[in-house]
Amino acid sequence: MKDARPALRYAKALLNLAKETKVETEVNMDMQLIASTITNNNDLMVLLNSPVIKPSDKKKVLKKMFSNQINVISLGLFDLLQENKRMNLLLSIAKQYSIIFDFLKRVQIAKVTTAVPLTEQLENKVMDKIVELTGNKANLENIINPAILGGFILRVGDVQYDASISNHLNELRKEFDNSHYIPKI
Repeated sequence: MKDARPALRYAKALLNLAKETKVETEVNMDMQLIASTITNNNDLMVLLNSPVIKPSDKKKVLKKMFSNQINVISLGLFDLLQENKRMNLLLSIAKQYSIIFDFLKRVQIAKVTTAVPLTEQLENKVMDKIVELTGNKANLENIINPAILGGFILRVGDVQYDASISNHLNELRKEFDNSHYIPKI
């Protein structure tokens, strides 16, 4: 991604400004809203990346969409991006902001692979396991993979905990393959 470095610089500057005014959590929610809106709206993505559309027109559209929903600091980002002709960076900036915000607050992203969607009860058990393994809380991302049959696979950073039925079956298979069991004939 060629625009990752400038997006990170904008995100850091935005986070520093938000920290000074003590609204970094609010701005993080704004950035998540902006990122999900752009990601889910192909027309908006085309508009932001179009070299033909004037930056001032892009800003007008963004302000109309988000003016009643987001913080003044987040709205100010639109002005800055228009001045610098960098509106195409908005999605990258929003994503980078959430990443560095999570790092600042020591919140990790945990990927939980399950055979079926997580229930609230199972989600609480998984959160307890995350705290047990890492000592910190995390945001859960649920990946559904019916091939694991049951249980779950938890990945937080570089730590993986595999409590899936398919893993237990594979371990049993290896144990039987490596054993010197001779059946009675």
